[in-house]
Amino acid sequence: MDYKKIHFDVRDQIAWITINRESAFNALDLQAMQELMDIANRCGSDPGIRAAVLTGSGNKAFCAGGDVAAFAANADNVGLLLKEMTTCLHTAISRFARMDAPLIARINGVAAGAGLSLAACCDMAICTTESKFTSAYTAIGLTPDGSSTYFLSRIIGSRRAMELYLTNRTLSAAEAMDWGLVNDVVAADELDASTEKLAGKLASGPTRAHGGVKKLLQHAFNDTLESQMERETRTIVEMSATSDGKEGVKAFSEKRKPEFKGN
Repeated sequence: MDYKKIHFDVRDQIAWITINRESAFNALDLQAMQELMDIANRCGSDPGIRAAVLTGSGNKAFCAGGDVAAFAANADNVGLLLKEMTTCLHTAISRFARMDAPLIARINGVAAGAGLSLAACCDMAICTTESKFTSAYTAIGLTPDGSSTYFLSRIIGSRRAMELYLTNRTLSAAEAMDWGLVNDVVAADELDASTEKLAGKLASGPTRAHGGVKKLLQHAFNDTLESQMERETRTIVEMSATSDGKEGVKAFSEKRKPEFKGN
């Protein structure tokens, strides 16, 4: 696919995914969601990608959500448009969640609506001190999409998630950090270096084990204690048979740093 709305690049085993609609505060229209779905499929199918970063262009917005102007322009068929958009967006998020490579949100400004959903669905998140977070859905009479009722409630709890959805409260970067929505808050001029450092660390790690952790946590709120422990047993046994699992154990016994290859 020839991408127009999202820039995609792979460097040093890290996929860089940039929503490229700066003039629209990186709001996602149908084409952008179609491109994001294609990129997610590529990331999940390429074993050479061992970490990924999702961000927005410019320095004002990570993602302002869905393109509400497109909703208004298609008022007579907005239901059909929303079905098409969410099919693509939800498929992309599902693929990102199921791939082994960790996905980092590089939040360079406002994350609103579906932008908040994207921030929540990523495995880790770094934002600037100027970043702000808001749901915004009910402010226009709509309900959340983009997986946030799944991921956001797990991250910050159902009471706080409900507050964001019903009041459309805007969280500052400090509040997002306090609530556990992000892992780190840095100055704007430190965002690139901090993101690259984290992405590089993850990309040099045991990629399949990272994927195993992601899968375990996705089941953790749905299974019984015994079912989850059995899943843990099966996963750690599976990882012990991988090349990286063997290398990690050997390196530990030899008192040296392991050299993981991602398999």
